[in-house]
Formats: sequence, C-alpha cells, structure tokens
Amino acid sequence: MPSDAASPPASPQGDSFPIPGRRLLVTGGNGFVGSAVVRMLVAAGAEVRCLLRAASQVERLAGVAFERALGDVRDADSVRQAIAGCDGVIHAAGMSSYKLMDSPEAEAVTVGGTRNVLEAARDAGVKKVVFVSSGTAINGSDAPRVFDETAAFELGNSGLRYAIYKHNAEKICLGFNAEGVPVVIVNPGEVYGPNDTGLITSATLVDFAKSSPVLVCDGGIPVTFIDDCALGIVRALERGRPGQRYILSGENLTVRQVAELTLSILGQKKRITQMPNAVVRGIAKGALALRIPLPFEPKAIPYGTRYWFFDSSKAQRELGVTFRSARETLQPTLAWLRDTGRIK
Repeated sequence: MPSDAASPPASPQGDSFPIPGRRLLVTGGNGFVGSAVVRMLVAAGAEVRCLLRAASQVERLAGVAFERALGDVRDADSVRQAIAGCDGVIHAAGMSSYKLMDSPEAEAVTVGGTRNVLEAARDAGVKKVVFVSSGTAINGSDAPRVFDETAAFELGNSGLRYAIYKHNAEKICLGFNAEGVPVVIVNPGEVYGPNDTGLITSATLVDFAKSSPVLVCDGGIPVTFIDDCALGIVRALERGRPGQRYILSGENLTVRQVAELTLSILGQKKRITQMPNAVVRGIAKGALALRIPLPFEPKAIPYGTRYWFFDSSKAQRELGVTFRSARETLQPTLAWLRDTGRIK
C-alpha cells in the first residue's frame, strides 16, 4: 500500500468527513472495486451497509463485518430504506461486464440508479456522497492524448454507450450538488489486481498468457492497482471537494506495452502482432451481427481500440493518494491468476 500523505486541511465548506464511527451505505459493495472499498471502510472503523440483490454473490466480502440491505439501485423504495440512518454513501453499483455495458439495462443502472441514490440521499439528509464513475466518462481518443478532469467530453456520438451513460450520470450528480447534496465524483482507470474472479480486466492478461502469437490493437489504458483505486475512493469521501472530479488512474501504457509487460513478468517469449484497428473493429462488428463466437469479447473492441490516458495529479495532490507502476500492478495480478489456476 502506498504511504499515506498528510491530510489536507478541511475547507471552509466542511469537506472533511472522518470515517471512524460513521454509518455508510455502499452500493455495488460486492463487486471487484466495491469489495475493496468496503474492506477499507470497515478497517477504518466505519459501520458499512451494502445494498445487494438477493442473488448477489458476496465471496469477495468473506470475513468482513457488514450489514446487508436487500434491494437494487433501480428500485427507489429499496434505496430509500437502505440509506435511512446513513451519514454517507459510496455509489459504486454498475455494469462491469462488457456484454452488458452498452445494454438498456446498463442505462437503467447507471443513470436511473444514480438518480435514485441521489434523491434518497437528499431526502435523508446524507452528509456526503461519492459517485464512482469511470475514466471513460472524461474522454478517450484515437491517438495518444492525456486528459485531466477538465477535458471536454468528445464521445457523445461515438456509440460508446457505457461512457455516455457514465457521463450523463455525472451531470445528474452535479445537478444535485448544485442543489445542496454534497457529491464527489471519482473516475477510476483500468483496474487490475487479485480477486478479479469475474475476470473483468484480467481476461486480457489471460489472453496474452495463453495466445501465440499475441494479437494486440492500437490503443492504450491507465493500468491502476485495485488497492490504490479503493483508497482513492475512500479518500474522496474523507477529503474530496463536493462538485469536483478526481481521476484515480495509474501508469498509461499502450495495449502493446501491456502485452510486453505481461509476457516479461511471466517469462514468456512470444511474438506480438499488432492488427489494424479498422480490421479488428470490422471483425468484431461482423461477429456481433452474425452472432459468430470469437476468442475475445467483441463488445470490448470499440473501447480497446482507443486511448484512455489520464493525469491523476489532482487526486494525488488533494486526496493524498499515489499510484504504483504498471509492473507493480500486474505482478500481483498475474501471481493471483497463476495461484488460482487461471494461467500457468
């Protein structure tokens, strides 16, 4: 874990929100990122309530003391019941599967669910809300460009529905913040780490480990360690300024560099072949239209063939978090994949 920086002084608006003794609601608390956040909150002395569906799997929360509230962010009544008596909220519920990220269901969860959470928070007098958005809600590009929190969103006509849904949810957050609900937005990068049982991001590493030759496209991602991201979310609740965005992202690497680093860590020597984006996108589009199975998720291609490079200096400066290198991020991730038999 990166060393903790000294807490910045509280602003005149009272942004400081000490965690110990607080009762907090976390939506999506059983997810890859959400479960890491719940563990940190409980370790810091908070009483955590997780809004979970009846079918939600909670293996990632094994051994953690938390209260389970039955419900769904799409069900406003269940959200209101779950938020009752809470001091703060971390809204991390969302679609993590590429198969569902562009679906109407994803819009209902991301946009409608966010509105439900903020309406309930407003009516309950919650003192602070953190919305876990995405780096994709900031911007992406066809050629390498580095974006910060002030970047103009240029993806409105891109067809990248997940990015658009998250961006629209941020607009809702800012609207509620203007009306007096203190809302902080965090924008995680591509998050890696152990316990990614759904292979949300690790699927790419598995592909690199098992394929020969290794096929890559022209794109780039911010390689972010799970614990660094979770700490940033917790610090956003503690120290973040309402109405502000904070990018939580690590080292920016091209897809080819991620593949090279993966093979280096695994000690594998294989050829890496870069395919033109137009070809990769065409194959993915055709496979979806004809329902032809592919060795990769075709719905991930429109995202993987873009650059998502970010500058996290604001979060480092204001939240006191640091982000480890890509090698330091992928080493424990690949070790976990090996230890659990997902790769050799």
